[in-house]
Amino acid sequence: MSAYAALTGHFSRIAAMSNAIGILQWDSDTMMPRGAAGSRADSLALLRVLAHDMAVDPRIGDWLGAAEQEDGLGGWERANLREIRRVWTVETALPTDLVEASSKAISASEMAWRQARADADFPALLPYLAEVLKLQREAGAAKGATLGLSVYDALLNDYEPGGSAARIDGLFDDLAAFLPGFAEEAIAAQQRRPAPAAIEGPFPIEAQRRLGMRVMTALGYDFERGRLDISTHPFCGGADNDVRITTRYDEADFGKALMGVIHETGHALYEQGRPAAYMGQPVGQARGMSLHESQSLIMEMQACRSPEFLTFAAPLMRETFGGSGPGWDAEALWRRYTRVERGFIRVDADEVTYPAHVILRYRLEKALIADEMPLADLPAAWNAGMKDLLGITPPDDRLGCLQDIHWPSGGWGYFPTYTLGAMTAAQLFDAACRAEPDALPGIARGDFAPLVGWLRAHVHGEGSRYATDELLTRATGRPLDAGVFKAHLARRYLGAA
Repeated sequence: MSAYAALTGHFSRIAAMSNAIGILQWDSDTMMPRGAAGSRADSLALLRVLAHDMAVDPRIGDWLGAAEQEDGLGGWERANLREIRRVWTVETALPTDLVEASSKAISASEMAWRQARADADFPALLPYLAEVLKLQREAGAAKGATLGLSVYDALLNDYEPGGSAARIDGLFDDLAAFLPGFAEEAIAAQQRRPAPAAIEGPFPIEAQRRLGMRVMTALGYDFERGRLDISTHPFCGGADNDVRITTRYDEADFGKALMGVIHETGHALYEQGRPAAYMGQPVGQARGMSLHESQSLIMEMQACRSPEFLTFAAPLMRETFGGSGPGWDAEALWRRYTRVERGFIRVDADEVTYPAHVILRYRLEKALIADEMPLADLPAAWNAGMKDLLGITPPDDRLGCLQDIHWPSGGWGYFPTYTLGAMTAAQLFDAACRAEPDALPGIARGDFAPLVGWLRAHVHGEGSRYATDELLTRATGRPLDAGVFKAHLARRYLGAA
């Protein structure tokens, strides 16, 4: 057996272990009875330790050295070796006891967060979150020492390989300067138009579920390899070829769940479209979370808040809920779904104010990782940041610092990828529509095949073959350019050419 074959066989087994972890984690977040939390935490911790031990197997270094000298390997195989070395380098930086302790702390913190969020009780979460934060700092320091990165950049690297706070600071400072004034213009512009007629609920959950599944099918989601469920926080998870998404429902507003379903379907399409020949290999994984978030936001923001989508979806909405009257017209629905309004909840935010939510979280998590702010001060710092960036103050912590699961679940360094993803989404969607003239007309007919086909060829099917900047340049002709995102906002919200 060649060294390359030994490596691929070994990493296929690691992928199988990761799939088991993914399904157990999905169950923990959706259906697991609360009384099983302790034993589930032990099971997940053990599996994560076993997966880590496999990823730091001392044979990997020898296999890599030999495989890199092998003749006859193609571009995909060489890229796989690069990704295997990247994964192995990061994993070997982490001691096994830290992996186990972190897994158990995260499981406990997630369970505490669910109750604390419901009760708007940050002090109840504080000791659990403090333990997660402490262990994340340790993990970032260990990885940073190996990779030559700061603690924060080492954590960011897990979600955005090659990313850096220095680059994000420049992009986000530019947006933070641009968006408040733009938001004022957009709100003033919409106030000059008549408000869309109201639509009255309630909207039964089962009907919302049926509508969501019809739209998922139109987008190209494969229900033979996935399912839709309910969770406290919407997410996309599961395993290879078993890509599961969740949403949450509000009987007073079906749009929240529908847009959540569309967002998570964008993630799922990426996962279902990864290269089948390399599905269990590092090179077959999604490139990083800014690209992943771009896929969810292409669907939610770029495609499904367009006039074309509402032309297709308005009849489905009327049929599903028995709606009638001017509020159910495609034009009225489009104005409703592109309304700019400052709000407390990130996942419900419009695309103009959404980056402010992300910038706030990015600044706070950097300060917390650097130990520049006591964790107990997070609610007050959050509220001050919301006032500064959006001009509003949450009335309680449920609508403030307790709304997201990311920090309790160990996702430190994840948040900036949302806004990087929004900018990437605008650039990819623009390129897709230029390359596929039928993309927008197809959406108006409920035919997403031209758009999804382009994404399959230029993003999904490329896996991790290329670095993020190279993939984006190959797909669009240029690296990330915030100007494309700004131009999109100006066209949609100010009617700019």
